[in-house]
Parts: sequence; C-alpha cells; structure tokens
Amino acid sequence: MMPSYFIAHGAPSLVLERNEYTDFLKKLGAQTPRPKAIVLFSAHWESPQQTVSAVPSYSTIYDFSGFQEELYRMTYPAKGERALSEEIQSLFAEHGIPSGLNEERGLDHGAWAVLKMIYPEADIPVVALSVHRHLTPQQQYQIGRALSVLRERDVLIIGSGGTVHNLRMVNWRAEEADPWAVSFDEWLQDKLEAWDLNVLFDYREEAPYAKEAVPTSEHFIPLLLAMGTGDSNRQAKLLHRSYQYGNLSLSCWQFQ
Repeated sequence: MMPSYFIAHGAPSLVLERNEYTDFLKKLGAQTPRPKAIVLFSAHWESPQQTVSAVPSYSTIYDFSGFQEELYRMTYPAKGERALSEEIQSLFAEHGIPSGLNEERGLDHGAWAVLKMIYPEADIPVVALSVHRHLTPQQQYQIGRALSVLRERDVLIIGSGGTVHNLRMVNWRAEEADPWAVSFDEWLQDKLEAWDLNVLFDYREEAPYAKEAVPTSEHFIPLLLAMGTGDSNRQAKLLHRSYQYGNLSLSCWQFQ
C-alpha cells in the first residue's frame, strides 16, 4: 500500500535552499514507490467547503511577496486528472462530507514548492484539495480517512503544512531551535507514534506551548488529514525533523 506523508513546506524560499531538509525531500521521491497520481492538501488553500481541484493543467500561484526574484519565475506545470477528482468527490459523499469541484485554481506554494523538490519533472497527475480551519480535529481526521482507499491504487496522499508555524515568533538570525518549539514537537511525536487520538484531538489543551506552535490551525490541519489516511494500520513514523529561524518546524511524517 502506498504510504501517505505530512510534509512541512517551510518558507517559500526553501525550494531555493540547500540544507539537510531539502536534501531529504529531494531523495524522498526515489524512496517512495512511484505513484500513479498525487492528492495534496495545502494549508494555503482554505475554503469553507471541502474543495477538489478539477483542472486539466495547473498554473503556478505566487502567494507570497518580498522573496527572491527567482521564485517568481518558477513553475510546476503538473496535469490534473478529472476522473480522480470526481472519484474523490464521490468518496466524500459516501462519508457525508460536502464537497465541490474547482476548475480554475492553480497550485499555491504549499503545493508546488514541495512537489518541485520531490518530483521535479512534474510528470505525475496532481489533484489539489483545500482545508477548512473551522472543522474539529476529529472531522479533519475523518476527511483523510475517507480517502484511504486511494492508497490501495497507488495514489500518494500528502498533507502540506507545518507543525510549529508562528511567523510572529520566528527569529531570522537564530542558529538553534527554541526549546518551546521542540517541546511541542516532541509531545506531538509521542502522541502520533502511540496513535493517541483522544489526546491528540485535544492538542490545544493538552500539548505544551500549543498556542505558540499553532496560533491558527490551517498549517496543522494537513497533519491530521494525512494521519487519517493511515487509520487502517495506524503506524506513524517520523522521517525528518529540523528547524529554521528558531522555531519554524521542518518535519516529515509517514503514515502506513
């Protein structure tokens, strides 16, 4: 069965950098069975209803400002796959999850920057999905679970976000990780590896420094979505964790 991943996308400039995390991501594609298609939830596509892309080919969205000019020349001309988009919508309907199709939106940097490092040729069909920050953690998990059957057909599911993502607290000159960020991620690792859903779903009350790590939930949601796709086996494995700017967490989780 194809694994699912949660992948932290970091700052937009990450795609231009060379560090231990980008080196890891550039090797991840070769270490994963080649998927027939990729389904990706991005923290940067928020919608009040679960939305599924259904475009024939993607434009590139530059949803950031003030970064290197080279970033604005990058593209990721992936193709869509309409049949898969409609199948996803059917799976959502079977599980009582309202959804709609979007036939226009391109790939935001939470999607294309990650995919460009893992599958730089852009030769695998992609279906992008939105996130809804006002659903409960349980509901997020169930959205992922509804798609778990796709893994049996060699579809790779990715949640792109960040476990510790607080831009107001980043320190651009920091050389070491802030202890509070590490504390939150270590708590999270313990709960993910134990698949302790009751405590994990109540992370805002239970986790140390939850308010600092997750000031708003849109970047944390993709972790719960990816985790939900692994409900049948319930095996979580941390493949990488490092930090930039003091507390911007760069992590990758695999769900089998």
